[in-house]
Amino acid sequence: MKDKILKWNDVLNFANNGNPAPDRRVEKKDEEWRQQLTEEEFYITRKKGTEARFSGEHCSRYEPGKYGCVCCDNELFDSGEKFDSGTGWPSFTLPIKENAIKYHKDGSFGMIRIEVMCNVCDSHLGHVFQDGPQPSGLRYCINSVSMKKID
Repeated sequence: MKDKILKWNDVLNFANNGNPAPDRRVEKKDEEWRQQLTEEEFYITRKKGTEARFSGEHCSRYEPGKYGCVCCDNELFDSGEKFDSGTGWPSFTLPIKENAIKYHKDGSFGMIRIEVMCNVCDSHLGHVFQDGPQPSGLRYCINSVSMKKID
């Protein structure tokens, strides 16, 4: 994402006041998603699950390229924004473009976090935190299972 560097206040603004419009929409019923996805992909992306720490194939991969949504192929992140956060999940400082990601306040597990979803198909990706490196200060903590390497 070269045109604007998102900051924590931008993320909160989207979560509180509405997200940017996606370039397109993909909507399917659960039965259709179940036919397309593995059981684990369905659980994580459609039911808001989480993979085990350090278990994902993208956790320690840093080859050049882009990562897309496993459900709809929406481009999400560029490998140039990926960093080793030590958390056990792939981490990125910025999405590939502002409207690639949808933000939602998540009050599960007795805490308030900001959930990140694919803005095209609403698949659960992970969460964003304000403890990432500069210049954004953001850490998009993403489930490997919710993404696929697209180039």
